[in-house]
Amino acid sequence: MTDTAAPASDAVQAAMLLAVDPAGLGGAVLRAAPGPAREGWLAGLRAALPTGTPWRRLPLGIPDSRLLGGLDLAGTLAAGRPVLERGVLAEADGGMVIAPMAERLEANTAAKLAAVLDAGHVAVQRDGLDLMLPARVALIALDEGLTEEETLPPALAERLAFRLEPETVPLGAAPQIAVARARLDQVAVPDALLAALCGAAMQFGIASLRAPLFALRAARAAAALAGHEAVTEADAALAVRLVYGPRATRLPESDPDQAEPPPSPEENPQDSDQPEPQPGPQELQEMLLEATRAALPAGLLAALGAGARDAARQAGAQGREGQRRMSALRGRPIGTRAGALRAGARLSLVETLRAAAPWQGIRRRERGDRPGPLVLVKQDDVRLLRFQQHTETTAIFAVDASGSAALARLAEAKGAVELLLADCYVRRDRVAVVAFRGRAAELLLPPTNSLLRAKRSLAGLPGGGATPLAAGIDAAMALAEEARRRGRTPLLVLLTDGRANIARDGTAGRPRAEADALAAAAPCRAAGIATLLVDTAPRPQPFAKQLAEAMGARYLALPSVDSQKLSAAVATTREVA
Repeated sequence: MTDTAAPASDAVQAAMLLAVDPAGLGGAVLRAAPGPAREGWLAGLRAALPTGTPWRRLPLGIPDSRLLGGLDLAGTLAAGRPVLERGVLAEADGGMVIAPMAERLEANTAAKLAAVLDAGHVAVQRDGLDLMLPARVALIALDEGLTEEETLPPALAERLAFRLEPETVPLGAAPQIAVARARLDQVAVPDALLAALCGAAMQFGIASLRAPLFALRAARAAAALAGHEAVTEADAALAVRLVYGPRATRLPESDPDQAEPPPSPEENPQDSDQPEPQPGPQELQEMLLEATRAALPAGLLAALGAGARDAARQAGAQGREGQRRMSALRGRPIGTRAGALRAGARLSLVETLRAAAPWQGIRRRERGDRPGPLVLVKQDDVRLLRFQQHTETTAIFAVDASGSAALARLAEAKGAVELLLADCYVRRDRVAVVAFRGRAAELLLPPTNSLLRAKRSLAGLPGGGATPLAAGIDAAMALAEEARRRGRTPLLVLLTDGRANIARDGTAGRPRAEADALAAAAPCRAAGIATLLVDTAPRPQPFAKQLAEAMGARYLALPSVDSQKLSAAVATTREVA
């Protein structure tokens, strides 16, 4: 990248800047499925790096002992003393770490990566070791998400300078990169640049303090790559375009009062003895704003102006797949724990030996000349495997089908069910519907993820009659308990006007019916089931709130129920749970 070269794409220029200052820029998020474009970008970046630069791939689900380092089991048993095994991050010191399927990184792994990017070293404090290993790395996060909801953990993405769509990087730039690296520390930075970068970040609604620092590092790398002794306006414009463009959350507001005043008649523009004035912070900031604004695509400008981007982020936050729970026997391994080896537990042999290895010298001396096993393992050394499972959510709708407003309530329940099933493949949800009217409750729709089956089941339900509220709650609780037995997470949504008038034994009478409803609600609170009570009465009554409190439910009064509002409320209840 020189002053006379043809302009390269943003992805190519970002790769060149990253090769000049990898640790300073943190890395990049590369959003693309596996293919020639992504592999071409990675190959070009690797070719641009100095010979011998570490290049490591990060397997998905990597254990801490391999990520951060720990005890070398074979070496420790052979030497009779603790021997360190360097982790992937320490092995990649001064180079690049590639993380495929980064959108699926576990939160704890992402937090450890973020800590290493911040500190530049790895703290190994386990298995009798207490060491600090240098790990100045750059992370290339390969985001392969198919939807907007599948994204890199925000805390990790925040620490990576660039967010790119890949294009093939031309090979053969290594000599140019080596020269730029050598001159990087000598590049001067104008005094006005940092203030202008901070001001431009505020104008684009970028709250992160890292973004201006990344932009400054990128501007210095661009200047070094172009052979400039100091950062120029063009270098700064390239940096803010690459760093600020993907992070912008609003459009900057132009202020006509801050326009530069015209020169006074007394000034002589032809005076060659006067040095050319340098742009001030405000002038430089306006130039950076224009450079970034011009690089934003028209669709993004419209989205930013309408605030649609924030809405997309909120929707994405609710699109997580299933809930997670700990398991002792099956699921995805997430580490080990100390414990006694009993029935139903799974031994981690390697980690047990790793825990025992540092103490072998002491234990052999204590044993003396008595014969015994080669490796002495005690109860405190035992390590058991831990697993994590993704569980489906079963949303159970208990719908009051009594009275003159029954048809409207059922129509809104049907709309909410269809909205929830529309994204069931992302959320892994199942939906069940219980309707209660007359003197009993009826299972209208067993748990399913079939939208067609739900429509057919809901279509022919008649409404009217009395309100056996206790029977409806009992039937919904039975479904919830069945879902738990099958390893799913139940979510209960009760739509009622709260006017119970049929008791559990089928007799009429409001006082007894309400008492039975409260009694039926108590097990729901005791079981800790996430519950939403939607009060559909034209004028909400105190008993519905009392019932919600007895169930431990979130209360929502919707006299005019709306399918969109109901679906949003159910999604919120799921996330809180």
